[in-house]
Amino acid sequence: MDKGARNHSMEALHRARRLRSEMSVSEKRFWEAVRKRGIGFMCKRQVPVGPYILDFYFPEASLCVETDGEQHGQRAERDASRDAFLLERGVMTIRIPTLDLFDPTGAPFARWLRVVRMACEERGGGRSTPRPPPHQRG
Repeated sequence: MDKGARNHSMEALHRARRLRSEMSVSEKRFWEAVRKRGIGFMCKRQVPVGPYILDFYFPEASLCVETDGEQHGQRAERDASRDAFLLERGVMTIRIPTLDLFDPTGAPFARWLRVVRMACEERGGGRSTPRPPPHQRG
C-alpha cells in the first residue's frame, strides 16, 4: 500500500487511537499472538486507510486481518466493498470469525495464525522470523 492511501486526518488518527484502547476481547487475543513479530512479521493495529480503520495490518505483506463478529454476516455487501477498496490499493484482507478465536480446542485459532503467517510469507516475499519463546527472551 502506498503511503498516500493512509488516512492521516486528525479525526481518523484520534478514532484509531481510541479503538486501540477499546479493543474487543477477540482483538486482544489476536493481538497478543501477533504483536512483537509473534508470527514473524510486524503487525500494527487500528490503522486508518481511506475511510476505514483496519483491525490489524501487516505492512511487509500489505495484509489486513479483520476479526469479524456475528454481525458481519449481515454486512457482507459493505465488507465486500471495503475489501475491494483495499485491494485496489494492494491490500489483501483476511477475515477471521471471532468464534474461531475462542474454540476450546485452540485448533481454529492456531490454524488462522498459520494462514496469516503463510499469507505474509507469500505476499512479503520472505520467511518469517518468529519471536523466541518467553523463557528464551532477554
